Amino acid sequence: MMKNVFLLASIASALAVACSSTRKAPVAAAPAPISEAQATVTTGTVPYVAFALSQQNADAAIYQNSSAEIHRLFQQCYELAQLRLDANLAKPHVLPAAVIVDIDETVLDNSPYQITSVAQGRTFTQANWAEWTVKAEAKALPGALDFLRYAKGRGCSIFYISNRSIAEQEATIKNLASLGFPDADDRHVLCMDKTSDKTERRAQVKASHYIALLCGDQLRDFDESFKDRTTDYGRPRVDAMQDTLSSYFIMLPNAMYGTWLDAVGGKTDSLKLDLKQNFFSKHSY
Repeated sequence: MMKNVFLLASIASALAVACSSTRKAPVAAAPAPISEAQATVTTGTVPYVAFALSQQNADAAIYQNSSAEIHRLFQQCYELAQLRLDANLAKPHVLPAAVIVDIDETVLDNSPYQITSVAQGRTFTQANWAEWTVKAEAKALPGALDFLRYAKGRGCSIFYISNRSIAEQEATIKNLASLGFPDADDRHVLCMDKTSDKTERRAQVKASHYIALLCGDQLRDFDESFKDRTTDYGRPRVDAMQDTLSSYFIMLPNAMYGTWLDAVGGKTDSLKLDLKQNFFSKHSY
């Protein structure tokens, strides 16, 4: 009799554990907006907001740094670039031909900087960015060097229009030249002086060259009008310019940063978490 009591108790206990293990966990409430107090709390020596924002970028940094998919995407983009360049060089033109490329996440890989930012729980500052660029150690992105050497062999001048600062120009030229990129000199590497708008620098090249192709990781590397994301995050503008973009612009993948992200979170770190949460709330189901 006593054995049966113990047996029944054991069965009841097992059933209780089984039921509790299959019970659904309560749905977590949406996180509350970041308070002013939280913004000043530190995780170790890292401000809370900077740490949280850096961790939001972790998956994108891993994808950009290490995935076979991103490796293939860059190869594919530059394969297409060669086809578009050949087609455009076959069109009548009087001026000597040129190819314009952006630098960061277009020909040079800065994912180690982003990986370091995630590891240290920090966000972008001009100071920590300069610590990276002065090393002149960024690697060439897949396909970039072969394509630009091909373009040079077809008689094109290569212009690098970048929003790295003028102060970074020397280290940038050193980095490009060490990897064997053509036309890596102060005449062809046009860094930012005063404004991030590249329109004037593109016009400077256009005054003396037939621009056969442009390549970049931001649509603004083709036309500054793409800075405006007020209507459906800028997608209608892409559709309106699809034919021109298809012929003259090669878009490279960058999941880590850009105008697309600023359109959601803005450019002020203290506001980004709340703005992103608003976006998630609006677009979730």
